[in-house]
Parts: sequence; C-alpha cells; structure tokens
Amino acid sequence: MFNLFKYSSPASFYPLAGRLAVGFGIASAILLVIGLYMSFFVAPTDYKQGEGYRIMFIHVPAAWMSMWIYVVMACFAAAGMIWNTRLSSMMASSLAPTGAMFTFIALWTGALWGKPMWGAWWVWDARLTSELILLFLYVGFMALESAIDDPRRAARASGLLALVGVINVPIIYYSVQWWNTLHQGSSIKVVDGGIESSMSEIMLWTLLVMTFACWFYAVAVSLSRVRSTILERESGTAWVKTLLKGEQA
Repeated sequence: MFNLFKYSSPASFYPLAGRLAVGFGIASAILLVIGLYMSFFVAPTDYKQGEGYRIMFIHVPAAWMSMWIYVVMACFAAAGMIWNTRLSSMMASSLAPTGAMFTFIALWTGALWGKPMWGAWWVWDARLTSELILLFLYVGFMALESAIDDPRRAARASGLLALVGVINVPIIYYSVQWWNTLHQGSSIKVVDGGIESSMSEIMLWTLLVMTFACWFYAVAVSLSRVRSTILERESGTAWVKTLLKGEQA
C-alpha cells in the first residue's frame, strides 16, 4: 500500500516534490494558455460591465487562492507545532510567498476593476480592507520567520501568527453578507450539493479553468521552493551531502 507517512521525512519527500512540481507546472501552463484564450476570445461581453469585466478571470482566482493558501499554510503550521514535524513548517514557509503574491494580484486587479465600476481605485470596503489585512499577515509571517535565527523557534512564532490570522479568512469571505459593502456578492454558490451560478456557463467554465491554473501553479512553485528549503535546513545531514556530491560529480 502507498504509505503517506513515509513522505513526512524531508529525505523521502524531496525527490517526490521534484516530480510533482514538474507535473503541476506543466498542467498549470497548459491550463493558463487555455484559460487566457477563453477569457479574451471565447467568453461573451458582459451586458452591464462590457469588456472590462474580463479582469474577473484573473482577479477572482487570485482572491480565492489568497484565502485558500493561507488556510493550508495555517494547517501546516499547526501540524508542525503539534507533532513537531520539520517538513510541515517548511511547507508553511514555502507557501507564504505564493500566497502573498496572489493577495497582491487580487488587490491590484481589484483596483483596476473598481476604478471604472466604482469611480475609485480604492475604498475602505469591508472585503477590500480584510483582504489588505491578509497581505499584511503574509508579510508579517515571512518577516517574523526571517527575524529569528533558530528555525524551530521561528517556525513556532510564525506558526502562531498564522493560526491567529486565519480568523481573517472567513471575515473576507462573508464580509459582503455581514456588512453593506460596495463589493458585489458571490456569483457562484453551492446549493443542495450542486453549484448555482448567476453567470453564463462559458463564463463559469473559463473561471474554473483559470482557477485550476492558479491552483496548479501554487502547488508547483511551493513544491519547488520547499525543495530549496529542505536543502538549506538539512544541509548538515548525510543524505544532503551525498545528494550534492552526486550532482557535482
């Protein structure tokens, strides 16, 4: 049987991460090309927002990924703190830069979308403000981790920040329901086990393709980054020395 616990060891996970990163990277590139083509040439013009709405196909997946990555990062951080697993804290560390990037893209594209629709680049809307706080949480996580020299102490401190900050994710998601905001509500809802959408089917499929492209990209980049982290933190172990000698030979 396939033993998942085997890959909780950095030495076992390192080669697997390399293979998975290549596969997810290729899949992300293919889906991104398809998704962008559908976004610009297949999806119809919106009857209210015109052509400007097409930024949605980048903005929405980026916003979804910003929240999803933070939740996954917090789960890895919690696992590292509870079971004292080195790989869990490494994964949390590797996810943070990608999550921060998607958060920045969500804010930036939201500003570009908001200017023609709202007449302003930025408003202190509940969703926009909580998304900005999410960016600060990502930056704070990375800054705190890099400020502490001891990796284990850094993992505990940054992990605690990640766990405290995860409460912001449901605030982002439900902000348009809890408060009267400028930001529009969700166009996709899960009802009775199915997906209900107010947008056309081709728009929905385009959005899903772009979402999976961003998801696969996040996995590929995070796995590549964790491989570098493993080599850095395990540099004194025999298996890393052997690996490096083999690559130099």
